[in-house]
Amino acid sequence: MKLIWLTLTLLLCFVFTGFSQQKPFTGVEVEIGIVEKLDSLIPMELTFLDETDRLLSLAERIDKPTILSFVYFDCPGMCGPLLAGVAEVVSQLDMELGKDYDVLTFSFDAKDTPVKARSEKANFVQQLDEEVWPHWNFLTSTQETIYQITESVGWRYKPQGVDFAHPSAIMVVSPEGKITRYLYGVNFLPFDLKMAIIEAQEGIARPTINKILEYCFTYDPQGRTYTLQITRIVGSFIVAIALLIFIYLLIKGRRKTVNK
Repeated sequence: MKLIWLTLTLLLCFVFTGFSQQKPFTGVEVEIGIVEKLDSLIPMELTFLDETDRLLSLAERIDKPTILSFVYFDCPGMCGPLLAGVAEVVSQLDMELGKDYDVLTFSFDAKDTPVKARSEKANFVQQLDEEVWPHWNFLTSTQETIYQITESVGWRYKPQGVDFAHPSAIMVVSPEGKITRYLYGVNFLPFDLKMAIIEAQEGIARPTINKILEYCFTYDPQGRTYTLQITRIVGSFIVAIALLIFIYLLIKGRRKTVNK
């Protein structure tokens, strides 16, 4: 019985989340946004300079589930909050950075350099234990290489003066470089990211469930548990029951009209 109620609850959450949340970009006509390419492989032969000025290919750098983020270092908008969100969720995960997964942050501005990357990294990894710092790299490269990596994950951005218009999300890839999950926004649920990392290790590509979780549950970062949003769930049930009653009365009214 509990399983039935839980299933109904999640189903309602899914339905109402669909109405209340903006859907991710999925069409190839998208100019600024994300075209999801789940199950696709990123070009592992591409090379980037890290914040220490080392030139490494993605094949040399990716050997475990890896979180990818795309920013530019002079961004006045979402890039800072995005990196802060990544740092926060990494600090909350009950998984070990460098052992269970890695993080790569790519600059999509060809003017960014390893010197800038080093400065940017210092701003966001300081809240993490120092021994894991080498496992979160900030990467720069040429415009051609940047285009290849952003297109491979469906990351669409556009220059606007000295800045860029761009989406906000992270991706998770498998040790082989297969895209297995997209997580949208600048704040990320630890449970959602943990599941994405586990699935990436197995090469399983699935759509994100964080919108459903955010609608139905509140995350407690101290206890690392989820609390059911009773008020929101009850409200969803009331709306669902009201819709069913409305449909029933409508059908009943039509039947009476036909019988006359």
